[in-house]
Amino acid sequence: MDLNKEGDRGSAKQKKVKIVFVIGGPGSGKGTQCKRIAQQFGYTHLSVGEILRQEISSGSETGSMIQKIMKEGRLVPSDVTVRLLQQAMQGVNSDKFLIDGFPRNEENVKAFEDLTKMEPEFVLYLDCPQDEMEKRLLSRNEGREDDNIETIRKRFKVFMESTLPTIEYYESKGKIRKVDAGKSIDEVFESIKVIFSQGKDNKVPPIIRHKCKCLIL
Repeated sequence: MDLNKEGDRGSAKQKKVKIVFVIGGPGSGKGTQCKRIAQQFGYTHLSVGEILRQEISSGSETGSMIQKIMKEGRLVPSDVTVRLLQQAMQGVNSDKFLIDGFPRNEENVKAFEDLTKMEPEFVLYLDCPQDEMEKRLLSRNEGREDDNIETIRKRFKVFMESTLPTIEYYESKGKIRKVDAGKSIDEVFESIKVIFSQGKDNKVPPIIRHKCKCLIL
């Protein structure tokens, strides 16, 4: 499946590629849960964050630009993100993709839909309290440049301002499947298994935007 070529844009939809986006704040457990979902339900797991970090490791000019942006806690431009994501999808022989950490803003949504002519079957939203996410990020000790308290709080702020409107967009289309990600790993996965086993969820509680003073830097 070549999602990069003009002639394949229409055919990609005909192949009935199944896409599930996984959205959640930094430290909400996206990577951990995606690995379990991929193993149990046969999805190809693509982490947008990992794709971007791989580009940084390549030493390319694009990678240097991405590194600077991520260090500042900002979002990578949509055209760059979608192009790298397309390349990753193109390189895998699969018709079921679990895309972790995407979309991160409404511009990502538009770029993905315009270029691939596809939409996700649904969007898994891992809803986790900020204090729990911060605790997880500071304790995971993976040596990442963006795992310091200053950058973490910038990332929380970006998530609130940029990604929550995206969640609300998909909620209006009936595509959000919301899970309480503040629980233990096993408890969260039990909730996720119900969603993937049924293919759809029942009524999803409305998402309420809370003002969080701790995000004001």
